[in-house]
Amino acid sequence: MHAVRLHSFGPAGNLTYETAPDPQPSPGQVRIAVAAAGVHLLDATLRAGRALGPLPLPELPTIPGREVAGTVEALGEGTDGSWLGRRVAVHLGPVPGGYAELAVADAAALQPLPDHLSFPAAVAMIGTGRTVMGVLRRAHIEPGDVVLVLSAAGGMGALLTQYAKHRGARVIGAAGGPAKVATAEGLGADLAVDYTRPDWADRVRAAYGERPVRHLFDGPGGRLARTALGLLARGSTHYAYGGSSSLLTDDEPARDKPSRDGRAWEKPSRDERAAHDERAAEEELPTEAELAALGITRRPLDAPFMQAHKRELEDESLGLAAKGVLTPLIHTFPLAETAQAHHALETRATSGKVTLVP
Repeated sequence: MHAVRLHSFGPAGNLTYETAPDPQPSPGQVRIAVAAAGVHLLDATLRAGRALGPLPLPELPTIPGREVAGTVEALGEGTDGSWLGRRVAVHLGPVPGGYAELAVADAAALQPLPDHLSFPAAVAMIGTGRTVMGVLRRAHIEPGDVVLVLSAAGGMGALLTQYAKHRGARVIGAAGGPAKVATAEGLGADLAVDYTRPDWADRVRAAYGERPVRHLFDGPGGRLARTALGLLARGSTHYAYGGSSSLLTDDEPARDKPSRDGRAWEKPSRDERAAHDERAAEEELPTEAELAALGITRRPLDAPFMQAHKRELEDESLGLAAKGVLTPLIHTFPLAETAQAHHALETRATSGKVTLVP
């Protein structure tokens, strides 16, 4: 089969498209002919050699990717024969292997798909959609509420925008650049603003008042979130998840940077480290106590809940997609262009969920 492998940690260019042995399903497993594989910011973080959350760095070489959809084409010993030939999606969990033409998964983790739901859409809902459902479990959006979604043209932001509209809210979609603003408008945002403009918060105030927002959905964090918090009313809620602003982007260098040959990592200079530390201090968000004094509640992503209710949240996510309530925004790349996909994701040059198609 063809697969994308990582032989050394570093920049996106370290991802190589090559041939690899076909994986063999173990007892209780299936082998899937992959039709779409999801790309996550976590994949890019691990690829760079930075552990994040509960996932350790993988042993090298590795085939990254944990979200796949396709057709079951082989069964391991003892696996229920009714799975053969079925359309499925699955989150592979802690063991990667999704960036490939074939992937193995535990049959118990499979989600059967209706014929009308596309494989790229299923991949978006099995991972990103599941996370959205976890965030929304703690949200109580009422008709007429003003909802602000940061990165509204992103994978999670697009789904949150649609869900808030479904609930009857007035939705403000903040996105970076004219093209993404147009995307947010197309998703149903009542007001779409360009957060790269210094006056974006003033546009919100002009449309809805001084502190109109009841629900803030915040994936980027950092300076953007700090500005957005100034729009929240008393009794409002700040849902914090993602943290993409802490990952490597063109304008926000992380602890390491690509060398001139684009493959090895170099340490940033003392001046670069100082500038990064200064920006980090500027981007520090108010404490829980400071927010409470303003009548604002912060609800971070509840990782233990997400893990304990993984299957339930997948069911909800895929169910809303199957009903047409949520339609994920998809940005596809050929599997052979995975390195380009990672680079585009890290530099915020994508809209929606990034998926790979073999």
